[in-house]
Amino acid sequence: MLTSPAIRAVVVLSGGMDSTVCATLAVREHGAESVAALHVSYGQRTEVRERQAFEGICDRLGIARRLVVRNDALSAIGGSALTDSKLEVPDAGLEIGHEVPITYVPFRNAHFLSVAVSWAEVLGADKIFIGAVAQDSSGYPDCRPEYYDAFNHVIRTGTRDGSIQIVTPLISLRKAEIVRLGVELAAPFDLTWSCYSRVDAACGICESCALRLRAFQAAGAVDPIPYQPQAARQ
Repeated sequence: MLTSPAIRAVVVLSGGMDSTVCATLAVREHGAESVAALHVSYGQRTEVRERQAFEGICDRLGIARRLVVRNDALSAIGGSALTDSKLEVPDAGLEIGHEVPITYVPFRNAHFLSVAVSWAEVLGADKIFIGAVAQDSSGYPDCRPEYYDAFNHVIRTGTRDGSIQIVTPLISLRKAEIVRLGVELAAPFDLTWSCYSRVDAACGICESCALRLRAFQAAGAVDPIPYQPQAARQ
């Protein structure tokens, strides 16, 4: 009787550029049969488009084991332009990352990681991949290395075996370096979605779009997703 390969790693996959490169790395390291992908919808403006990206990326990478969950707490709490329709998603300024922007979802990654750790315990996985980036980012506090060091301590002290580890392979890379790595790995950039506000064609002017466009330009690569024709390129 054939048995399925054991799941070795859970990857938190939003459908964005960074999480997709991270998922591609996880598949390269462990094999698609041994990787499980987690997606969390939390009432964000582009949740339907991000879910579409998640499914397409998993299909392309061959990840069959998937979990999609909904977190209503983050949208109920609000406080972020991503979850509160009364707050506008701002255009990117020239300086990004010097202040925590209104697009920060308070303590969001803790919610994602809590689900990932619980699932990893059930699956018997010992790694959780997340595409957190500290450099060239919007300055979100839950993307700093210290945050993941602390969370790993929580896992060691608060899980049955204490053996699960969060890994952040992109955290010290510049965005352009992530693009180059993704191109080298043939990561499915064409399926990803990064825009904070639109679902048809990326706006090109929010912070996420601006960081992405600058990264592809600096890496000498072509961004394969559609953008609004009138959008100002950063």
